[in-house]
Amino acid sequence: MMKLWLIALSLLILAMPVMAKDYSSEEIFSIYLVRHAEKRSDPIDPGNPGLSECGQLRAKRLAGILADANIEIVYSTDYSRTLATARPSAETFSLGIELYDPQKLSEFARLLTSKHQDALVVGHSNTTGILAGLLTGGEQEEFDEDIYDRLYQVVISGKRSRMILLHQAFHCESRVASH
Repeated sequence: MMKLWLIALSLLILAMPVMAKDYSSEEIFSIYLVRHAEKRSDPIDPGNPGLSECGQLRAKRLAGILADANIEIVYSTDYSRTLATARPSAETFSLGIELYDPQKLSEFARLLTSKHQDALVVGHSNTTGILAGLLTGGEQEEFDEDIYDRLYQVVISGKRSRMILLHQAFHCESRVASH
């Protein structure tokens, strides 16, 4: 009887690595989504303006906020204002900026989740909230043109995701005046 018990115990011990779920293989990563910073009025190129002085300061502040986030890749649409918002963060991590098409958000959301990388995505008021919704399976909407302080963090673990809405504690008026 003792011999049978030892054989059963040995088989159980040998089978444990096969039976145990490998939780370490479920990578946890974050995708940070932000709308471009404040744009300037540009009568020469109104469709593709750069950042205002305030927007430039906000972009630098964003890079500081994300400095400990271990960003591995930075994405932006191909507009002056989004690229200028992404640039300080990309420089902080010594990264280039990858372009994405804001007209193909579903496809882009699939790409983001398949890469398993901590990422920053800079978009627009009419795409950032929608992309957050696509990444979490929730319903998100466009937001007003005058909202610049939202920073979405989408945390993905295995097939689960959750969104954290952060607000950047940054007020341009006081910073521009003292700058």
